[in-house]
Amino acid sequence: MTRTEDAAPLETEVLVVGAGPTGLMAALVLARRGVRALVIDSKEGPTRESRALVVHARSMEIYDQLGLTQQVLDGAVPGTGIQIRGDRREFGAIHEKSGATEAEPGSTRRASRINIDQAQEGWTPFPGVQIFEQSRNEELLARTLATEGHPVLWQHGLESLVSDADSPDAGVEAVVTGPDGPLRIRARWCIGADGAGSAVRHQLSLPFEGVTDDATFCVADVHGVTGLPENLLVAQFGNEKFAILFPLGPGGHKRLIWLHGEEHPDQETALTEARTDLGIDYDSVDWFSAYRVHHRIASTFHQGAVFLAGDAAHVHSPLGGQGMNTGLQDAHHLAHLLADVLSGHRSESALARYELERRPVALTLIEWTDQAFGMIARPGRGTAFLRRRARDVMAVLAPRLLSTRLGPYVGGLLGQYRIRYHAVPKGEQPPRWAADPAVGLRLPPTRENAEGLRAMSWQLHTYGTDADRPVAVPDWVEGPFAFSPDPWGRLRRDRLYLVRPDGFVAASFPLHAGAAAVHEVREALQAHDVVG
Repeated sequence: MTRTEDAAPLETEVLVVGAGPTGLMAALVLARRGVRALVIDSKEGPTRESRALVVHARSMEIYDQLGLTQQVLDGAVPGTGIQIRGDRREFGAIHEKSGATEAEPGSTRRASRINIDQAQEGWTPFPGVQIFEQSRNEELLARTLATEGHPVLWQHGLESLVSDADSPDAGVEAVVTGPDGPLRIRARWCIGADGAGSAVRHQLSLPFEGVTDDATFCVADVHGVTGLPENLLVAQFGNEKFAILFPLGPGGHKRLIWLHGEEHPDQETALTEARTDLGIDYDSVDWFSAYRVHHRIASTFHQGAVFLAGDAAHVHSPLGGQGMNTGLQDAHHLAHLLADVLSGHRSESALARYELERRPVALTLIEWTDQAFGMIARPGRGTAFLRRRARDVMAVLAPRLLSTRLGPYVGGLLGQYRIRYHAVPKGEQPPRWAADPAVGLRLPPTRENAEGLRAMSWQLHTYGTDADRPVAVPDWVEGPFAFSPDPWGRLRRDRLYLVRPDGFVAASFPLHAGAAAVHEVREALQAHDVVG
């Protein structure tokens, strides 16, 4: 059927522009919460290139809430830690023997191993990282959406978007173009998840503030790399360059990421220099790309009825593999928030929490990766000399640090499950219901609470005690559920916890004779814009 601009618009509750991991995650969470969402993308289907690689622990917890964890694990290569290496001229041919990393006889240096999984053990059900490429994330999420009756509208690109910032209740109206001509779509909200060049952000004329680095970032998928462990990420230090290698599968299949320099190189030149300086041998190349690195953030993540998420809202260096994970968590947060408002559980004013909670996460990530980019990855002899000195210190101190009490904290930052949403601005005295260290963090996992979190509902929890249900709590809040004591002591026996659908602890109420103070409960509900 031929479409015309005069035809009646297609109606949906949320229009998601962009079918990358961020947009697909938002649509799937919305669908599971009973919200009609339509995803459009100008591509013909899911991305075929691997692009982003790493799925961190917190993102695995989100996949677990969606019941997709096993499918990720079945297709992923596990990464348990990071090996810190110099090139072969310094370390010799390093190999794995009986689980320990050694140097060849005659070498005086050893490769150092940082065990991420051990630092995260007990704090997340999914310690370490999973190497599960962006293409596989997209394919899994798109397939799940289609199976559940919410297929992506592929080959449909955004042409125009009308949204009144002063009247968000008016919703949005979009015109998209597809194989059958123009199509109008009307929605209550729009999520721009269409990447760094976001058409949604441009339609809103929102600044994308930051810098573009003058160095060129190179990425290659190679086969036949020898002398490297199968299930470790490798930080490789050369005379002038620095690279990170990610395991992609058997046969020495690796993702190689390094900085080339100021010139935009061709594949042969870049790989020849990487081979020479970094001492990395390989047999064949599947894919190569070179691009400039951006460190940018949108001036706002929310304008009227439109929200930005993922790369449309913030971009940064791929060092640390945080980008795709941050986008997945943007989407998870925002989708639950929109579903809460649409269901009448929270007021419209709660939508401001998306920017208040997620933009500081992006700012911190950009600042951290920008500093790491300058100190670790930049080419040049002067920087390389300082980098090698820092490497020697890091090779000794990092494993020791992760074995101390700071290890779980550092592991939580790397896994992104230590992100905290502050109940009050920093520096202000928190109310009693927010004074517990667990408030603002995602609920620490125990053997018993995982199944409850899969319900995607507001809940009351206790750990090691029973509690009365506060009269001020709306009837759609489930619980209280009484769980066994937390063996790690992160959740207190004398508290009643209010948990959001995204798994974050909204409040912790002191208990007296099994009851929480009514005024504290009402104060916490009001602070979270909960509707009684």
